[in-house]
Amino acid sequence: MRLHFGSSALLGLWLAVSAPAATDDLQRLTWTVDGVTREALVHVPAKIGPEGAPLVFAFHGHGGSMAQASRSFHLHEVWPDAFVVYPQGLPTAGKLTDPSGERAGWQGVAGAEDDRDLKFFDVMLAELRKKYPVEDRRIYATGHSNGGGFTYLLWAERGDLFAAFAPSSALLARGFQKAPPRPVLHLGSPQDPLVRFAWQARMIDEALRLNGCGPRQPDAMGYTVYPSTKDAEVATYLHDGGHRYPATAPGLIVKFFQAHARP
Repeated sequence: MRLHFGSSALLGLWLAVSAPAATDDLQRLTWTVDGVTREALVHVPAKIGPEGAPLVFAFHGHGGSMAQASRSFHLHEVWPDAFVVYPQGLPTAGKLTDPSGERAGWQGVAGAEDDRDLKFFDVMLAELRKKYPVEDRRIYATGHSNGGGFTYLLWAERGDLFAAFAPSSALLARGFQKAPPRPVLHLGSPQDPLVRFAWQARMIDEALRLNGCGPRQPDAMGYTVYPSTKDAEVATYLHDGGHRYPATAPGLIVKFFQAHARP
């Protein structure tokens, strides 16, 4: 099944969360992808068990940065025992905002931008696995707005690699039918003026269908869990903060990730 959204649905995918940057406790790593230097801030756990450590990718919104994401999401502070990667996007033209592509973002669908960001993810994961003892059963992705859309794209295009996902204020406009069942926590707001909740609700409904869950509870605010017949529960966290990234999100996301490992 293909999802259909109005073109304005893309607006919210290009907006970032504002936050100060703090990178002192993170390593800056670089890679070359198709001749372009790509980079990310990486948290390496101080202690790693014999099975390795979980790996979390966290993608900033359009106009954001890896430094801003490290401060906004601060997942490495909530889950210091995991590798946490805050990748840096490249200038990306938006459909309704930033048409000249001056601000950093992520490809919105498969095939866009010559799949530069899917290729970036592939290179990052391969090199991180070589450099560090990653626990392959515990690889996760999260992101807000445009970064959340890219999280959904990773589910669709690289879903077999992941244990769970946690997109915020986001959707995938097309191509989700390729996704394998996986646990997901979708964070959003019925008051979102950018990525309208009607669009997000369709995305949640698609995840519920894919994962073999019951129907969405349309009035359910706060944290709601939908059991799955495919061992891939769907959880939603609905808040009243509009398009902002909620302060409670990092703790909820980490708790959700910790509860799910790939078989």
